This record gives sequence, C-alpha cells and structure tokens, in this order.
Amino acid sequence: MVLDAGHNGGNASALSEINREVPAGRGRMKPCNTTGTATDDGYPEHVFNFDVAKRVGEALRARGVRVVGTRDSDDGVGPCVDRRAAIGNEVNADAVVSIHADGSSTQGSGFHVAFSDPPLNPAQGDPANRLATTVLDAMAAEFPVADYIGEGGLSGRDDLAGLNLSEVPAVLVECGNMRNPDEASVMSTPEGRQRYADAITEGVLAYLG
Repeated sequence: MVLDAGHNGGNASALSEINREVPAGRGRMKPCNTTGTATDDGYPEHVFNFDVAKRVGEALRARGVRVVGTRDSDDGVGPCVDRRAAIGNEVNADAVVSIHADGSSTQGSGFHVAFSDPPLNPAQGDPANRLATTVLDAMAAEFPVADYIGEGGLSGRDDLAGLNLSEVPAVLVECGNMRNPDEASVMSTPEGRQRYADAITEGVLAYLG
C-alpha cells in the first residue's frame, strides 16, 4: 500500500515550485502543493503528517504489508499532487491513504475521511468507499468525527487531485483540526500521534483483510 504524508518541510522555501499548476483531474489544474497548516503554537502540519505516516508504515511492515511512501524525508519539496497519485498507480497499490490535518475555525473539531466523488473509475467507486468506511470506523473508535464538514465523518470531494487522479482505491484522512486547541494539544505530542497512527493502521488492516 502507499502512505502519502501530506505537504513537505521544504515547501515554504520553494513557493515558485509548489505554486506551479499541475493536472488535478476532471479537467482542472491546481498548485503543485502547499505548505499546509499549523497549530496556533506553530507545530506544522507537514511534521505531524510525516511522523504519523512513519508510525503507520512501521506498524504495517511489522504485519507483513509492503509499504511505499510518497516522500522519505520532511525537508524536501513536493512531490506535486499529481505525482503523489502517480506513485500509487505505478505500484498498483491495494490502497492509498493520504495523511493530513485540517486548519479550520477554532470551533470545528473531529476527523474526516475524504474520497473522490463522483467516482471517475471503478477503483474510486465501491473499493474506495469501503476503504473510507473501514478507516472511518477504526478512527471513530478513538476520535470524534468532524462536526463541521462531511456527513458522519465521510466527505465526498471532486477537487482533490490525489484522489481524482488515482486509479487504485484512495482516501485522504484529515486527522483533526489543528486550529482547535484541544485537538492541537493531542497532535503535538508523540503519544497523540501514536494514537492517530494506531487507528489508521487498524483501518488499513481491516480493509486489506
């Protein structure tokens, strides 16, 4: 499977590169990447994403799952969102999980799982919906679902390039809202990030069967 840790630590110093437009599916273009958000205390989303993805990857490998990451460090630039989708397609991944954290209003809380909707190919239909549901169920056992976006923690999207361009089952997990002080405090600790990683791992394993 492919783990896609959102954003990257070098993006902020390479704005001309990450602002370059790339294909986003459905005939649209969008910026190559973004810098991501951060907690009010300055803990960056890209650090959170990379750490959680590493923890998930280690747990899955220990269970015999072949894991490919879209980046192997947190000090690079990109890859662009179309390239991230291409990595999953090239290895014919059984599943792609993109790991992020949101930056909504301070009142919003909870996680949500995004999937491509309406689907553009068979993998984006029932397989992606099943992946989204199994990850949702595992995370909901540990964290509250979002109260500001989606329905019951699921969010169909037609604007996310990594999902639109995927030819294999793919979802994007917004683990929580970094602008909510309670959730930010959890995300900023190793113990909190391990909780997120454990939940995502359980969801992936349930999907892979």
